[in-house]
Amino acid sequence: MSKAIYPGSFDPVTLGHVDIIHRAAKMFDSLTVSVLNNSEKTPLFSVDERVKMLREVCKDLSNVKIDSFSGLTADYAQRSGTDVIIRGLRAITDFEYELQMAQTNRKILPTLDTVFLTTSLEYAYLSSSIVREVASYGGDIHEFVTPDIAEKVYSKLGVNRNGK
Repeated sequence: MSKAIYPGSFDPVTLGHVDIIHRAAKMFDSLTVSVLNNSEKTPLFSVDERVKMLREVCKDLSNVKIDSFSGLTADYAQRSGTDVIIRGLRAITDFEYELQMAQTNRKILPTLDTVFLTTSLEYAYLSSSIVREVASYGGDIHEFVTPDIAEKVYSKLGVNRNGK
């Protein structure tokens, strides 16, 4: 059985993330999308909230499981019994960082490979931080996230979009 993990902060999960999840789910028998609990960041949503949002957007994908973890991705991969990490690339600047991380993970766990999926062009500009920033100023984020996620973001930020 082929297994992969797609780790990330997903704060919030964007349509770009959903695109990568759908594509990776076709490539592997089992895909675990896992929320990283990163103590160095101050997320908008708690780990539990992000896990719930991911479960909602992945509910129709029978081979996708949602999880969370803390610590090194390589350690998490080893604990979960997988040798493949999925990472999305938007631009060449992403590649430099992601290549360094892939090489570090492989040094920590020599059996661990990273599969890079280039983001679909329609999402090449998109990031969770852009979603949070646009929403914080009351901008329309419905082209960036699912409608349910948009409402959660606006609510969390205390933004009232009823008039728009």
